[in-house]
Amino acid sequence: MIKKTLQEIAQMIKVENDLSSFPETAIHGVSIDSRKIAKGNLFIPFKGENFDGHRFVEDALRKGAAAAFWQEDVPNPPFHLPIILVEDTLTALQELARSYRNELKVKTVGITGSNGKTTTKDITANLLSLKYKVQKTEGNYNNHIGLPLTILALEEDTEIAVLEMGMSGRGEIDFLTNLARPEAVIITNIGESHLQDLGSREGIAEAKLEIVNGIQDNGLVIYYGDEPLLNEKLKSYTDSAALRTFGRTGKNDVFPIEINQNDSGSTFKINASNQEFYLPVLGTHNVLNALAAMIAASHFGVPYENMNEGFSSLKLTNMRMELLEGQNGEKIINDAYNASPTSMNAAIELIANLPGYKKKIIVLGDMLELGPQEEEFHLAIGKSVDAEKIDYVFTFGELGEIIAKGAKQSLPADRVFAYTDKQPLIEELKKHVDKETIVLVKASRGIKLEQVVTALQ
Repeated sequence: MIKKTLQEIAQMIKVENDLSSFPETAIHGVSIDSRKIAKGNLFIPFKGENFDGHRFVEDALRKGAAAAFWQEDVPNPPFHLPIILVEDTLTALQELARSYRNELKVKTVGITGSNGKTTTKDITANLLSLKYKVQKTEGNYNNHIGLPLTILALEEDTEIAVLEMGMSGRGEIDFLTNLARPEAVIITNIGESHLQDLGSREGIAEAKLEIVNGIQDNGLVIYYGDEPLLNEKLKSYTDSAALRTFGRTGKNDVFPIEINQNDSGSTFKINASNQEFYLPVLGTHNVLNALAAMIAASHFGVPYENMNEGFSSLKLTNMRMELLEGQNGEKIINDAYNASPTSMNAAIELIANLPGYKKKIIVLGDMLELGPQEEEFHLAIGKSVDAEKIDYVFTFGELGEIIAKGAKQSLPADRVFAYTDKQPLIEELKKHVDKETIVLVKASRGIKLEQVVTALQ
């Protein structure tokens, strides 16, 4: 993590006050949460319309922070304490991260896409760890605040940083990639998330492709080659980075030639190696995520024949295809962190084709940020449910009711349950599960459908 004296920080960013009264004061890492201050941290308060973190500056310093930023338009800075006065605390955080990143010898891999960013990040970091000291984005620290914090948490001897880049609108990925300056980037796919803000899948593709703007000379762009929008837009790419594709079809540089699924993962073979691989993560879509990670790892000199070792120790961020067991012995796939039509269809396809269970139940909630077509997308999800492979459909939320409406066109009405209250959903669901049942739980994060998972355990 960043370790600097206040005088050194004054050389890295624009500081508005004299820090000579604290010549020996040094910071070790940064924090934006006064409740989680570690000794020596630089505390960074933010000022918003309805909150002001400056109220917690003195408390943070009492708890062990070495210093704190202070935004110059906030009155009464406590200059008797180690305060760094800046024009804007968010901009100062970002510029401190930029300056620190420019000092480091670390190489970076940037990852974006509509779905699968976090899983691909986790897999990529594991594979690269076979050869390098690696750090990665923790949790969902993938935006204009989270990425700077991730960079400032990098150790000076970290060799590769795997950085997730999220967005809600145009220009955001451009900012992040120019901050990170990646040697390689991965675009996992183009889905429907953020249609509300970007208007079309083409708009989403353009926003995601901003990630190539920060790539270093002779870098590598890895992207989902079965996506026509990406192929079309990268046709005219003329910079020095190489282009490599992954996907289901044989037209890609790397593709699966065999995939076999069980209830704990996937065995697969690829065209680029004679090795058989085992990925302890559910879903064909996650095999595709693994292919992207494998291309990146190979680019940095990790041999394909060693990659099973990286897969074997893989631990995904919570609520991504997380396999759990319920009170009655039922298996539960907790995929409640996020949802879009693309990822919802992939999860339903997984459970529909998973062998070894007599009863299969899907619990689906609202998919958010889909814009004017949201009802159409939810209805299509319901209609797509195969009555021969799925036994019961439970839905939660107002848009979930539209999924249920579509499902009733495929399944008998007595096998479809729609709720806007989680408690009766949970009570009815518990009547249908036993040790030969598998349950998929999936919705957008704001729906908090993991509460259903917790209730089953």
